[in-house]
Amino acid sequence: MESPRRIIGNITLSLDGRTTGPGGPYDMGWIVPHSVSDEARDALVGMTKGTTALLGRVNYEGFGSYWPAVARDETAEPRDRKFAQWMDDVEKVVFSTTLTELSWKNSKHAESGPAETAQALRRSGDGDVWVLNSQSIIRQLLEADELDRLVIDLAPELIGAGDKLFRDGLPTSAWTLAESAPSTSGAIRLAYDRKREVAA
Repeated sequence: MESPRRIIGNITLSLDGRTTGPGGPYDMGWIVPHSVSDEARDALVGMTKGTTALLGRVNYEGFGSYWPAVARDETAEPRDRKFAQWMDDVEKVVFSTTLTELSWKNSKHAESGPAETAQALRRSGDGDVWVLNSQSIIRQLLEADELDRLVIDLAPELIGAGDKLFRDGLPTSAWTLAESAPSTSGAIRLAYDRKREVAA
């Protein structure tokens, strides 16, 4: 029997829990040194086993302006190119109230909120569903207890200001460390699985 689809959130955090710098959603230069290590690139390839990507508007526009060109670039780092080609081909579900047209192939608007979308995806298809660095979606899935795995790339940086993933008011939950891998940049990739009570 095919195992149920997992909903996996992937995000980079600074040591002080920031997802962006004080300059706003595109202030992410502090992430760059930690995104080009061998370990980070291997992690990108690992995501390509997924069959659906969930994206908010900011990351959809940002990724869409970058990865398609890498997919076509024969001189690109092979692992970057493999991930880029996966990004091109994978089903992309986009949460946005302002984007009217989605020009990136295999993209579609979400018909409901993140929690309802996650529930629907569990009931259809197969393969892991990745939430790619979209903190608002990850936060809503945490609020609804619809996240099965949380992968955090913890960067050894103190940013001092900027947005945070974990805000006051999130429901309590227990997690089990499934994977832990340091990188040559000093970042650590941590994968936590949601610890749930098994029904008798």
